[in-house]
Order: sequence, then C-alpha cells, then structure tokens
Amino acid sequence: MKVNVKKIAIAGMMTALGVSLSAFSIPVGASRCFPIQHLLNVLAGIFLGPGYAVGFAFSTSLIRNLMGTGSILAFPGSMVGAFLGAALYQYSKKMWTAFAGEILGTGLLGGMLCYPAAALLLGNKEAALFTYVFPFFISTAGGCILAAMLMCVLYKAGAVHYLQGMLQET
Repeated sequence: MKVNVKKIAIAGMMTALGVSLSAFSIPVGASRCFPIQHLLNVLAGIFLGPGYAVGFAFSTSLIRNLMGTGSILAFPGSMVGAFLGAALYQYSKKMWTAFAGEILGTGLLGGMLCYPAAALLLGNKEAALFTYVFPFFISTAGGCILAAMLMCVLYKAGAVHYLQGMLQET
C-alpha cells in the first residue's frame, strides 16, 4: 500500500477531534455511547478508505484509553465498524453502505466482540454475548444520523467530490 500523506494528516486531525470530543458521551446500559466516534468512522470510511479508517479508529481508542476517557470495549466496536463501513463504501461507492457497514460492524459485530473482552480482560463474568449489542447500536445509530446530516450538507455544497478527488492517491 502506498502511503498517502494527505490521508495520514486527515486521519490525525480526525483522531485529535475524536479524542478532544470524547467528553461528550451518553451512558446506556453497560457501556458509554460515543456518537462522535461513529460520525468520524463514517467520514473516515468515505474519505480515507479501510486501512486509514481502521488506523484512525485504533488511534482514537488507544489515546482515549490512555487518558482514561474510554474503555477497552472501544477497540472492537470502533475498529470493526470503521473497517466494514469503509470496505462496503469502497466496493459499492454508495454512501448508504458506509452507514450500514458502520451500524452492522459496530452495533452487531463490535458489540458481540466485546463479550470476550469484557469476560476475559475486565472480569465481567455476567456479560452475555449480546450484552453490548443494544447500547452499541444506539450509539452508532446516533452517530450515523449525525453523519448523514453532515454528508447531505457536504454533498449539496459539492464538497464530497472535491475532497474525494483531492485525497486520491497520486
């Protein structure tokens, strides 16, 4: 994979934005919902592609964990959602697939992947396979709604095609 400096810079700025806005979370059940992360996952998937989107999600989760504003459960949720949303968008070039991939990746798959993390690493033996699916689904749905509103504004302004063209590998 050829390194795209513009995409790395954008991913770094999105990481900084995600970390700085990590104070805005909503407690739902056993997890904290962080819709800004899901908004940024969708944007990373559309503008950066799968590799950079996963790197951004990992970096944001790692920094948030080191700062004490996130949990270990942020890794599987954000990374799977970012990858699936970006991969589906890259394959189809339809914006709705990025939203669907983020919801399916984070809400269902990421929520299910949190079970082993919660049971083994956090010592939560009461957690069931689907314990985190509903809270993650609520969080990712909120983030995807925000992303859809933002993408509509960017699309009408012509910024989507401009940004995608600017970020193409040369």
